[in-house]
Amino acid sequence: QVQLVESGGGSVQAGGSLRLSCAASGYAGTGYCMGWFRQGSNNEREGVATWDSDGSSSLGESVKDRFSISKDHAKNILLLQMNSLKPEDTGMYYCALGVVFGRRCTIHTLPDSVESWGQGTQVTVSS
Repeated sequence: QVQLVESGGGSVQAGGSLRLSCAASGYAGTGYCMGWFRQGSNNEREGVATWDSDGSSSLGESVKDRFSISKDHAKNILLLQMNSLKPEDTGMYYCALGVVFGRRCTIHTLPDSVESWGQGTQVTVSS
């Protein structure tokens, strides 16, 4: 059973940085897609970033110049580095894992293929 545990959230002032971690366990094989999604006060889910096991990644338009996604293979942890944070980045951040068949792993394709979601970690950015 796949388990995802997020950490690293917190409260920062605008312009600050945070690094989120997602520790993954309980899956085997290759060809998986992992990503970060967030849900703000409007309760709408927004794709933030994805990482494919082939090493490719994608970032949402609103964060692509400020965030980066990477994988610590030794520790099996998905990382999201968030810089120049803005109040609109506030929300609950969730890690997800799935297998996207026949399509590229992106923030648009992963949601339909998620096998497991983490519990989430809260990010609050004050102005």
